[in-house]
Amino acid sequence: MHEYSIVQALLDKVDYEVRSHGASRASRVRVSIGELAGVEIELLKTAYDTIRHRTVCEDAELDVTRVNARWECPQCRTAIARGAALRCATCGQPARLASGDEIMLDQIEVEAA
Repeated sequence: MHEYSIVQALLDKVDYEVRSHGASRASRVRVSIGELAGVEIELLKTAYDTIRHRTVCEDAELDVTRVNARWECPQCRTAIARGAALRCATCGQPARLASGDEIMLDQIEVEAA
């Protein structure tokens, strides 16, 4: 379950950002997780709830946005329809993953003193 290590890295980053901005606590953390990132969102939320105690995120809500996989042609940037062959119908190039494998910290809401 690598979700615990992902959450630990997230908490470390949030702690750094909260403290570097002179705040004391986070009230909300927003992340985006790609559907191909290999992360189970429910396990991520469980890990977050388990290890956030006694951190700047102790009372912070975790908002997770799922990002759908999106493929495109690297040459002509034509979008490849979901479920279609991963090859550009226009120029024949193999498709590349444009989004859907990311794990991104999008926003931190903080409580300032």
